[in-house]
Amino acid sequence: MCGIVAVTGYKKALPLLINGLEKLEYRGYDSAGIAIINSEKNSISCNKAEGKLKNLKNNLKDENIPGTVGIGHTRWATHGKPEFKNAHPHIDGSGTIAVVQNGIIENFQDLKNKLEKEGIIFNSDTDTEVIPHLIKRELNTLSKLNLENNGSTLLVAVRNVISDLEGSYALAVLWADAPTSLVVARRQAPLIIGLGEGEFICASDTPAIANFTNIILPMEDEEIALLTPLGIEIYDINNERQYRNPVSLKVSEQIMDKMNFKHYMLKEIYDQPQTAKNWLENYLNQDLEKGKYQINYPFDTKFFESIERIEIIACGTSKHAAMVGSFLLEQFSGIPTNVFYASEFRYSPPPLLPNTLTIGVTQSGETADTIAAIDMEIKRRSSIEDKNFKPNLIAITNRKESSIGRMVSNIIDICAGIEVGVAATKTFFAQLLSFYGLAIKFAEIKGTQSIDEISNLITELIKLPPLIEDLLEQHNKSSEKLAHDFFNIKDVIFLGRGINYPIALEGALKLKEISYIHAAGYPAGEMKHGPIALLDKKVPVISIASPCEVFDKVISNAQEAKARDSYLIGIAPECNGTEIFDYLMKVPSSNEWISPLLNIIPLQLLSYHIAAHRGLDVDQPRNLAKSVTVE
Repeated sequence: MCGIVAVTGYKKALPLLINGLEKLEYRGYDSAGIAIINSEKNSISCNKAEGKLKNLKNNLKDENIPGTVGIGHTRWATHGKPEFKNAHPHIDGSGTIAVVQNGIIENFQDLKNKLEKEGIIFNSDTDTEVIPHLIKRELNTLSKLNLENNGSTLLVAVRNVISDLEGSYALAVLWADAPTSLVVARRQAPLIIGLGEGEFICASDTPAIANFTNIILPMEDEEIALLTPLGIEIYDINNERQYRNPVSLKVSEQIMDKMNFKHYMLKEIYDQPQTAKNWLENYLNQDLEKGKYQINYPFDTKFFESIERIEIIACGTSKHAAMVGSFLLEQFSGIPTNVFYASEFRYSPPPLLPNTLTIGVTQSGETADTIAAIDMEIKRRSSIEDKNFKPNLIAITNRKESSIGRMVSNIIDICAGIEVGVAATKTFFAQLLSFYGLAIKFAEIKGTQSIDEISNLITELIKLPPLIEDLLEQHNKSSEKLAHDFFNIKDVIFLGRGINYPIALEGALKLKEISYIHAAGYPAGEMKHGPIALLDKKVPVISIASPCEVFDKVISNAQEAKARDSYLIGIAPECNGTEIFDYLMKVPSSNEWISPLLNIIPLQLLSYHIAAHRGLDVDQPRNLAKSVTVE
């Protein structure tokens, strides 16, 4: 989950590295560091700091390191505590090799043991530190062949070393004896090269590149590249030179502006009416001849006709969106649908069945478990000759230029714009909308709903933007007041049923992520099967009670909580039965199908204000990162 930046060219490296790291801090903020080949001393200048990037910037504010080649890193800790000694870059014993890495080297302990037997002394607990030592050892071996000290020799050394590495990685390497060269490599972790005029920047994600250039060249899996001011050489796993055209980056999509909001998260919650408008503009078109609206995708949906079942693969918040999607696809579209944690699907996939659609959901398009699960599904279905078992794939993502975008041709771009806050809000909302579109499309194709029922749902979706705007204004202040009552709360229970059970899970996750209050979501009917033992006056219960077939049962479940002295908060329209709640967070009465899109708004705002009131870092909660690129 770490962020990598690497530059080579004619401009000073330091400001480029810092600027890039600022755009990547959402990938990890346990520590940060930079290494630059000092052009005056012909040596590597390395600076690191524990904690957030601002600590490194403070250390460097009076520094003026001469040099145009450098690497930078912002860390999310995996191997080794978030301490100074474990911060990247890591240097070999001679001080001439520097490495930054994103990923996990699974066999690092074996490699470390061998190096220690050779007399190598390690200064950190990380898996990454084995890499500079291995590269230095390989360079010593190559020196016996009388090879020149240049980038090509470094490329050979790194290529030989990565053949011994097991696991996933994206790495960038400097060698003081090749002062204009930079070597980068990737396996199952993202790395993108930005092309300038006589200079290049390589990074884990496009925001670090956008201010530098809008021309990018994404590296493919198992590739290694040599970058110098004269150009780029890219090689595949077979050491064959690769040639392909760069692509344009939409810089406007990468602009990150907090505007007048205190936190990015609050701004992004307020972005949701525009997110709804974006979805309507991109995917809902009016057929003037037939006098109706249609869902349109930038790919041929004819294969939908043969689909008999759907499997959805996701992690975290994306899985909660997928669970709402599963409800819609089954209950509205009539297609059997299962949702899987990507991390579980990888190692215990369901039996292969014909005419199956696999949907991968990942906000970043780089989620390691989701990418690996989709790749596995492609391979195991492609191995069967029967055309009914072919891999039918869709990816739902906010980053169509990402790894999953290069893996899957049928992309549903959620069009939410870049999301800086680590806790997903508007991207969750946009993922939900994507599933509504799929449910409508499948219902049309399969004929499982009448034209009137489909039109009614579309009409409800068209009404969303002003409804969400009203909800935001209504609940922002009330949530802020309610947040004061949660200052000393340690546990919260969220309840929901049917299509809103996943919203209870997502509400609990948001509260956990940013306020560090333990929260758990349950189907309301399951509370008496165990969770009710947790309830007392110190444990509030937040119940989602949308008018539906089981509304009275949800109210009854809430009564059970109130009988145990729990403070009861309701997410519901004001109607008969809701007087039971100690506090009612009112939402408009609506069609049950779209209720999740309304109910999530007060839950997001409440979680935000609780965390803000507790004085916590809302945008960068502890131990988390925005893009989970490790298993």
